[in-house]
Amino acid sequence: MWEFLVVGVVGLVLLAYGGFDADANLVLYTRVTLIAALALAVMAESVGAYDIEAQFSLRLGWRRVVMAWAMTALFLITMGYLLKTSDVVSRAWAISWFASGGGALVVTRAFSTMWVRRLKNSGTFNERVAIFGAGPQGVRFAEYVKAHDRLTITLVGVFDDRKAERLPAAIADVPLLGNLSTLIGMIREGLIDQVVVALPWAAERRLQDVVSRLALTPVKVRLAPDLVSFTFSRRPVVILGDVPVMTLFERPISGLSAVSKDIEDKVLCCIILLLIWPVLLAVAVAVRLDSSGPILFRQPREGFNNKTFNCFKFRSMHHNRLEYNNITQAGREDPRVTRVGRFIRRTSLDELPQLFNVMMGDMSLVGPRPHAPSTRAGGRLFSEVVQSYAARHKVKPGITGWAQVCGWRGETDTEEKLVKRFEHDLHYIENWSLGLDLYILLRTVGAVLLPRNAF
Repeated sequence: MWEFLVVGVVGLVLLAYGGFDADANLVLYTRVTLIAALALAVMAESVGAYDIEAQFSLRLGWRRVVMAWAMTALFLITMGYLLKTSDVVSRAWAISWFASGGGALVVTRAFSTMWVRRLKNSGTFNERVAIFGAGPQGVRFAEYVKAHDRLTITLVGVFDDRKAERLPAAIADVPLLGNLSTLIGMIREGLIDQVVVALPWAAERRLQDVVSRLALTPVKVRLAPDLVSFTFSRRPVVILGDVPVMTLFERPISGLSAVSKDIEDKVLCCIILLLIWPVLLAVAVAVRLDSSGPILFRQPREGFNNKTFNCFKFRSMHHNRLEYNNITQAGREDPRVTRVGRFIRRTSLDELPQLFNVMMGDMSLVGPRPHAPSTRAGGRLFSEVVQSYAARHKVKPGITGWAQVCGWRGETDTEEKLVKRFEHDLHYIENWSLGLDLYILLRTVGAVLLPRNAF
């Protein structure tokens, strides 16, 4: 309401005292001002400028009201063009009005937010809420309300039908006032606006009995989340038919994102192979001449959805020292590594055949590095060190990754190194974008030219 009046007053004040020659079209300017004020009210409502969180948050309120004002300006420009009236309105007045109106809106929202916060602190907007249920569910709900001061709620008290010796005197500093009959009596006296029933959802019969009695009273009755719902309180809820269901986890890279990443992998992989095929040929010849055995080493690795695939690498160890199970990671001056192998491991040239894994769809250019199932850190399997280690397998493994370009590559001989690598892998999975992939690929070039922890 305040914003509606402010932009209207600013427009008319500029019209009267701004020195603009608007006398001949005074009615038109007044109409434009009124239409803009109405449009702002509609736009502000549509972008949530009057929502509770925007009323109490200055930053959020500013952002939404400025967005609404910008949308209003675009609406007026479009209408002026379609109605062929834009030439009649002074551009100097319109620009001045847009700038000064925006400034006035920002100042007005600042004062209104401070005023609303003061009223909130005095309890003006608060609903008087009672909690029925003094068990763990009621405790969790009371603690949640106490921890969120932006909620317009005043907790009157807690009520429960169980015997007094089984109940505490207070819950989260909220007093225990009696049983269901006491609660209904206080509702009849007009002391309570809302009741939150905080009983276990499994106690269906007790829940129905309580709700059926409260349904006869003229207050709002709500059901608190079950205990497990507090754990996932930030998860989105969607409607499946008529049933609300909570989305706990989603596949991180899916839909169009998965298609985009697949196209990125295939296109860039083809370009890279066309550019480096002489390098591949030279390394293959060097490996073959340096020691007997196959040129490529195929080792089982864990990939997307915990599926095992054969990861290709140029052989860097003596063929009779290769390990496929109970893997011991290579260390410095490892006697199993050949002369050529030492060079290609230090320069990461041994990883280049994994480009064919990318073309086959087993790997991606960027992602968590694949590990053999039997690899250990500090004498323990990776999955034993980090219980949620399999979360890395929600996406395809990569030739390079966020952990590698941040310095967490090479031997994971301690549990701390594995945890750090795992944290970086999860960061990549949760924040994936094509831009991040390209950034990692560029940093990989630097990591290869200036290698650390690779042997």
